[in-house]
Amino acid sequence: MAAPIKFGVGQSVLRKEDDALIRGKGRYTDDYAPQAALRCLMLRSPHAHAKYTIDASRARTLPGVALILTADDVKDLGNLPCLFNLETDPFTGPPYPILAKDEVRHVGDSIAFVVAETIDQARDAIEAIEVKWSPLPAVTGVVNAVKKGAPQVWPDKAGNVLFDVSIGDKAATEAAFAKAHAVAEISIVNPRVVASFMEARAAVCEYDAKRDHLTLTVGSQGSHRLRDILCQNVLNIPTEKMRVICPDVGGGFGTKLFPYREYALMAVAARQLKKAVKWAADRTEHFMGDAQGRDNVTTAKMALAEDGKFLAMDCDLMGDMGAYLSTFGPYIPHGGAGMLPGLYDIQAFHCRVRTIFTNSVPVDAYRGAGRPEAAYVIERLVDACARKLDMTPDAIRRKNFIPPKALPYKTATGKVYDSGDFAAHLKRAMEIGEWKEFPKRAKAAKKNGLIRGIGLASYVEICGVMGEETANVRLDPSGDVTVLIGTQSSGQGHQTAYAQIVAEQFGLPPERVHVRQGDTDEIATGLGTGGSASIPSGGVSVERATRELGQKLKEIAAQAMEASAGDLELSDGVVRIAGTDRSMSFADLAKRGSADPSKLNGSATFASADGTYPNGTHLAEVEIDPATGIIKIVNYVIVDDFGKTLNPLLLAGQVHGGAMQGIGQALMEQVVYGATDGQLITATFMDYALPRAADGPDFVFETSNVPCTTNPLGVKGAGEAGAIGSCPAVVNAIVDGLWREYKIDHIDMPATPERVWIAVNEHHRRHSL
Repeated sequence: MAAPIKFGVGQSVLRKEDDALIRGKGRYTDDYAPQAALRCLMLRSPHAHAKYTIDASRARTLPGVALILTADDVKDLGNLPCLFNLETDPFTGPPYPILAKDEVRHVGDSIAFVVAETIDQARDAIEAIEVKWSPLPAVTGVVNAVKKGAPQVWPDKAGNVLFDVSIGDKAATEAAFAKAHAVAEISIVNPRVVASFMEARAAVCEYDAKRDHLTLTVGSQGSHRLRDILCQNVLNIPTEKMRVICPDVGGGFGTKLFPYREYALMAVAARQLKKAVKWAADRTEHFMGDAQGRDNVTTAKMALAEDGKFLAMDCDLMGDMGAYLSTFGPYIPHGGAGMLPGLYDIQAFHCRVRTIFTNSVPVDAYRGAGRPEAAYVIERLVDACARKLDMTPDAIRRKNFIPPKALPYKTATGKVYDSGDFAAHLKRAMEIGEWKEFPKRAKAAKKNGLIRGIGLASYVEICGVMGEETANVRLDPSGDVTVLIGTQSSGQGHQTAYAQIVAEQFGLPPERVHVRQGDTDEIATGLGTGGSASIPSGGVSVERATRELGQKLKEIAAQAMEASAGDLELSDGVVRIAGTDRSMSFADLAKRGSADPSKLNGSATFASADGTYPNGTHLAEVEIDPATGIIKIVNYVIVDDFGKTLNPLLLAGQVHGGAMQGIGQALMEQVVYGATDGQLITATFMDYALPRAADGPDFVFETSNVPCTTNPLGVKGAGEAGAIGSCPAVVNAIVDGLWREYKIDHIDMPATPERVWIAVNEHHRRHSL
């Protein structure tokens, strides 16, 4: 029997987790304060590259100081690992030590860890540590790092290159270019950004001396992965010696997936002192100590036939790794390159991928993890192709989209798109955005001294490929249902989403479904949350585990009511004999099954080996003031194919949030390092711009769903999509306006007022000579 419509899949159920949060009853890591917990601080390098000697002897004698750890004190710890390598060209990464020994390689590199009774005493100790610095030449930016004679970040990585590999068929690509009617080319920068989640990282570590056991409470995107890496790779202890608990998490965006130095150092301190220790980053530490995102420089070319057909694509991509290899760092540009062909039928493809070391904070996954970078390249290039052949941006896209009849379609990089109708969401976005009426709006704007531009971006991404996720769904004595699962919400709304999946089969209202995440003692396994995998993988596991539990409950009820299990149905928290008024409540079923707990538990595991491929079209319309360079987004339309919508309200929130992050990157966000000294210039929100509500448009959002054929629920994943389509849509709109008025065909992100003003005035200067 169908679940009540107001609770089930597809309904706009309000987020059940919001009540506690808006009442101030959320429990974040920094809210947890064990009595007499010692406070911790990290001493970080003020230099981008330097040799150093350290003397902490005087600092150790200061009042309240309990412990100071330097590199010599933690020499037995393992390094932070990189969990990615190339199968065909394996590389050896440099060590990423828990504390840098003798030499630092970026501003913010860690050299000492202080534990004291109060935070002020810890600060006093930090200032009392004697460090003698011998600065070394530094390099920032991949273009500078690969120049001949550039300073070396690591002596054994010639030219600062970790790996230099090719993807695709170089010979076939060169042959196609040789026959091309025309070639379009772009060189673009995808700037470095900071994750800027609301809750900065924090942790509390407690030690039970009797059990020789650690408990780490931390705001992370996954408790199990974090525990396993810390125990197996760094601390060299059995995983059963550590419990990791993730309470409420205030945003993650990929950056909270990774293990960080502080967590290992806190474990050492807690064991040595046999006391609880607490650490919380301030915002500048977030800028200097947390993995950053993006930072690619790419040149891309498209070989074109006379009718606008794409013949081949060739790219040269350099990805900045920073000074060390973060957990998945090298995967991001390499994996992202696999998505460069986008939604287009491009038979020949080649990409050179280089990963480069610089004296900067390590780079790793940030919302989209390589797919936004790829979408930005291909969608900027497609617009360049349209200008090259004097075609409209929509016409050249329709000309080259993979048609529905060709699906499933294997791209030149080996990705298999299973489903979709790409021209359909392009058409719908143009209809909503009143594309045909744009010339009238542009003309009206020009009368007011303003320039209008309109841009498209049709994207595709891959998600849901993190691996196996297991869900356990159990019936509680009260008749409520509890879901135990190893995903981790950091604002997505898992409590609500999983409750709806349960409600679809049991008809229980959301308040009677309880979701437990983020505790390695309570939940046996878990991947955490990343890569938009929670619903494509975890959702399937919850659905199947619920179905298994439902069958067990029918069997218990069948025996009690002397009926056939096939005649029973589940709804409204009861098991009923179909067509009669005879029923049993879930609470009664729990009593009858209490002797054998396995009868009250369903379990299922699912892994999406093939991945899912969300896709869609973003349409942006902007108004540019040439006198000031100020850009205003006046129209924004999103039409997405997510396969199936679980909750329209949650979905809209995810898409709006992701799109705003992309808009922030397109218009204002950028990490800036000093060109010669490697200083982090944008180290606070005084210097690093984030979009505010006034910077965003009124989004118009629709879905044009085509069910995924490789996912049992038909879903495709949605958490990162907004950040993937937005950057190219906004920048294409800006370039469209500048091209119409001034024949300016390029601007890099962030398209700040200063950059726009300079581009316009440089045009005026050239044409006045």
